[in-house]
Formats: sequence, C-alpha cells, structure tokens
Amino acid sequence: MSTSPTPPPSADDTAPEARARRALADAVREVEHHVAAAGWDAPVRVFALVRTQEALAAEPGLADQLAPEVLAAALADDQHLTSVEQEGLPDADDLEALLGGLTWPPTVHGAAVTVERVVLPPGAEDDLPSDPEAAVAALLAHPQRQDVRLAVAVLRGGPSWCAVRTRAHDSDDAVGLGPDLVPGLVEAVRATLE
Repeated sequence: MSTSPTPPPSADDTAPEARARRALADAVREVEHHVAAAGWDAPVRVFALVRTQEALAAEPGLADQLAPEVLAAALADDQHLTSVEQEGLPDADDLEALLGGLTWPPTVHGAAVTVERVVLPPGAEDDLPSDPEAAVAALLAHPQRQDVRLAVAVLRGGPSWCAVRTRAHDSDDAVGLGPDLVPGLVEAVRATLE
C-alpha cells in the first residue's frame, strides 16, 4: 500500500494571521475544556491571553510550569497562546457591567470569557411574561430550555473564536466551534481590548 506524502504547508497556512487564528482556536478549546472539567453551574470566568514566547522571555520560570508538549509547541510557534485566569474580578451586577469595567495592559494579546446561559428555541421567548422575575421563572421552567456554556476569545486587533457546549450533549466531541457563534459577546470581549 502506498501513501502520498503530506503536502508542504501553503503560504496561507504559515502566515502569521493564519497561525494566530489557529493559536486562538487552540486557546479557546483549552479554556473551554478546563472550565468544563469543573462542571456546570459555574460563575463567569475571565482569562488573559498572552503569547507564550513573550511570556517566557519576561518570566523564564514559566517554562517549569508548562507541560513539555506545550513548551515545545510554544517554542515552535511565536503565535502560541497561554491563558491566565483572572482572580478577584471586580463586583458587577451582570456580565455586561463586568466586561465594561475590564481593561488590559499591552502585554495581554487577547482575552477570553466563559459564561453559562439558558436559551430557548426561536419564538419561545414570545410567550414569556413581561415581568422580569416572572420571565426568569418561566425561562427556567420551560420544557424546551437548553443550558449552554459559551467560551469566547478575541485577539487584540485580530480574530475571534467561540465554543458552545450544551448541558444536554456534555461531551468534548459535541462542542460547537466557530469564529462568530456569539457575535454580541465577541464584540463585548473585543471592547475590553481597545
């Protein structure tokens, strides 16, 4: 049986922009998988994204904290990202207020956020009561509700990537992935980097 050789990467695959998109997608998968390991009913979590090579240059001791395969990947690609979870987030009434109060220093190349939400199929929201408290109660009791976890990341001045996991299909191979799955949240995270 013969096999054809793997074609060399095209210029498009090796361009910094393409490598940055791949690094961002990898970082979102890693963040989403990390958060998923803690289970459901979790608070909002926020992560700074830094280019690993730059972080290693600034803090050489970081190398001792990275798995050998992560360190090798980081040394091979200057676009490789490391996520740093942010502790002690400021108090905020809602996600929009939290994100509106965040700013990042220039050493942070991107940001990621995970949040859980309840969604209904199209049209189901039309039947919710107008009173906010009654609407929340009806939403939580709705037979067609879906619990979802959203992971959204954006690079400063660059691409975005999203992951969506449903509680009903809580499996690593059932996570939806794409650049703009949650456009409103993408824009809110992007605004923290401006």
